[in-house]
Amino acid sequence: MSSRSRIDVALIGIAGLALTLVACHRDRDDQARAALERPGVITSALSPGEASSLVTDDPRADKYYDNAAAVADGMRLYHQYNCSGCHSAGGGGMGPDLMDKEWIYGGRLTQIHQTLVEGRPNGMPSWGGKVPDDQLWQIAAYVRSLSLPATIAANTGDTPGKNPAPVPKSADAHNGWAPPPGTTNDYGTTTEGPK
Repeated sequence: MSSRSRIDVALIGIAGLALTLVACHRDRDDQARAALERPGVITSALSPGEASSLVTDDPRADKYYDNAAAVADGMRLYHQYNCSGCHSAGGGGMGPDLMDKEWIYGGRLTQIHQTLVEGRPNGMPSWGGKVPDDQLWQIAAYVRSLSLPATIAANTGDTPGKNPAPVPKSADAHNGWAPPPGTTNDYGTTTEGPK
């Protein structure tokens, strides 16, 4: 092979590589743009009380508010997927209590859904991609309903969570997280240690 043909082959190879890099960069830009346009992307901190980059209202949650059928289906799925194995009938066990007002990673419907999708450190597995998203929303609706006053008032028997109330949109008119009672740090001021 002459030196001229070697140069031609090298130039063709470099041109092909450049075209591939441009196409990859364009694909990455398109993926980033699509991610920004995707509704309901919620990020949350891995450690409780830490600031997270963004908490948004997820438009997909709207059909699960004031929806008794979704909550009832969520209750069925909660038991079928053995969520009660860790959370009991909502009163807690190895996993946190779901019937009180203390939410480690946020108690809004969208935040509960995100916890189911992503999982959380120290025990909560990630169910995203393993359980259909519609079912995760239904389970989130049931879990959110467990701490509603209407649900707690309706459950007078030995097994809590048997009569879940639909989740009104007004129940989620908060940021979803507050420091637990008795916490010495209000998570809003800086404290100084001993000098």
